[in-house]
Amino acid sequence: MAKVEGLIPHIIEFEAGQIKGIGESLEEYFYRSLDTGLADDVDDLGGLTLVGVTWNTYRSYIGSKATKEEFLKMDYKLWYDILKKMYWDRWKADKLINQSVANILVDWVWASGVHGIKIPQRILGVKSDGIVGKETLNRVNSVNQKALFEAIVVERRLFIDTIVRNRPQNAKFRNGWLRRINAFDFIA
Repeated sequence: MAKVEGLIPHIIEFEAGQIKGIGESLEEYFYRSLDTGLADDVDDLGGLTLVGVTWNTYRSYIGSKATKEEFLKMDYKLWYDILKKMYWDRWKADKLINQSVANILVDWVWASGVHGIKIPQRILGVKSDGIVGKETLNRVNSVNQKALFEAIVVERRLFIDTIVRNRPQNAKFRNGWLRRINAFDFIA
């Protein structure tokens, strides 16, 4: 079964531009990436972001009394909990049989919200409701994993093209988004 720790290096690399060091723990990697993982681009609808967690996501998780000062001092445990509970668990990814499929699915939700569930559900031929239930899980785990992975890659690329076409300000992010998708490898 898939494990969230298998996705963390990918998330940190593409949110902070840092490569995990040999022998470096995930926690050490996270802390080393804090400076480069802080972003607040006016053209990014996510707004203020720290290693991929947006200010709005943080407030949703912590509550409305959260402060930006606390956000900017987020520790690894809290970052991990947000990733696990709000994204990994949303896909029930601990129940997915292939780490590569779990990674690309959860990363899509991390990057694009509910689209990362609804579009894969459409690919799978199940109800596209944005809720990962028994039928969605069974279908993910029963199809050819490599073919599913490849179909998700194609759909994510098409999704990127659509959002860039619909919002031209996103064009400056396109190559980075595609590099992020293309960095995933399928491992059986």
